[in-house]
Amino acid sequence: MAKLWKRYKEASFILKVSVMFVAGIILGLLIGDQAIVLKPVGTLLIHLLSFVAIPIVFLTVILAVNQMNIATLGKLGAKLIFYYTATTAAAVLIGISLALWISPGKGLTLPHAPVDPPQTPHISDILLQVVPENLFSAFASGDLLAIMFTAIVMGAALSAMNFSKDPQLAEQGQLLGGVVAALNKLFYKILDGVLLVAPIGIGAISAVTFGTQGLGTLLSLSKFLAVFYLGILIHWTVVYTFFLRFAGFHVIPFLKDTKEAYGTAFFTSSSLASLPVAIKSAQKAGISERVANFSLPLGAVFNSDGGALRMGASIVFAANIMDLNLSFSDLFLIVLIGTVISVGTAGVPAAGLITLSVVLGVFGLPLEIVALIAGIDALIGMGGTASNVMGDIVGAAFIDGRKRRKSPAYPE
Repeated sequence: MAKLWKRYKEASFILKVSVMFVAGIILGLLIGDQAIVLKPVGTLLIHLLSFVAIPIVFLTVILAVNQMNIATLGKLGAKLIFYYTATTAAAVLIGISLALWISPGKGLTLPHAPVDPPQTPHISDILLQVVPENLFSAFASGDLLAIMFTAIVMGAALSAMNFSKDPQLAEQGQLLGGVVAALNKLFYKILDGVLLVAPIGIGAISAVTFGTQGLGTLLSLSKFLAVFYLGILIHWTVVYTFFLRFAGFHVIPFLKDTKEAYGTAFFTSSSLASLPVAIKSAQKAGISERVANFSLPLGAVFNSDGGALRMGASIVFAANIMDLNLSFSDLFLIVLIGTVISVGTAGVPAAGLITLSVVLGVFGLPLEIVALIAGIDALIGMGGTASNVMGDIVGAAFIDGRKRRKSPAYPE
């Protein structure tokens, strides 16, 4: 038993989760709806990952801001805004182009179940959400925007203490910085333990997904799935490759070093839960610690390339179902609106639903399209989350922008 456990621990994480994911699919298809009994196991994994994700995000952002000055933060922020806008617009455009070519939605009919439009949050509501009423309420609710605001403020205050001319204040700042760094290491150690049992939860998630939805829904919407995943492939090989090469990274070694991050995101469908793994993977790929700690939590809130690609494809999908022809000006408007809304609502709960519903409303298309796509939402969410996380890491590489030193991993 000890030898078996040792071999399990030494096996590649991606190998373990891939085997369990496939095993879960087989089990789910065999037992059908009865797979729902495994749902608590998958939910437990998400809870465990979220349990370590919140403190890791909080502590890493404090450490990152503590290591930077205001001018550096401004430069990094400007680069990130440019990157998010460019990749999101490219994702929408790719989704539209592929959907126009493959024409998903032809011959499908709308479900009869009505869908209520979700409320789009007002800018003032988002701003009020950013600043928590008190420190503990942000952590109790798991509000990532408020937690990051708190971390940035505390990081800036800690930096001011470290560089204070008052020796006592500077000493206390260094002491606090050491405590924050030690706590960060503590939660990463806990994360290592969570990842050991993660394959079991991933197997349960896949069993429930395929057991309750089956292959029927998948086959009926196979064209839409083909558009979506082909779009992700193009987005990675063209857009992300461009930014990686521009930043001086070699693509294949980079993908190998970060495979645990986008693999975890794919299997869990949770950007927040996979964030600690993404930070570790980014550092393994050669991205500086301070950039990874600062940019990846921001990406989890604001970046949504996968959702943007799905939105672009969904509009054409809806138009095909309704037998409508979209003009060039319509397509341009979709790209424009989709880019702005995807970036603006990426950190909002049910962001994909909000984005799609708003754009459907702009073009007078029925919201029942959302209900139709919901049948394969789990499968879309897996690819979309993986693309979001990969986009966050590539963004960190882009703003880090350091040429790779000569090494076996990154040959020149």
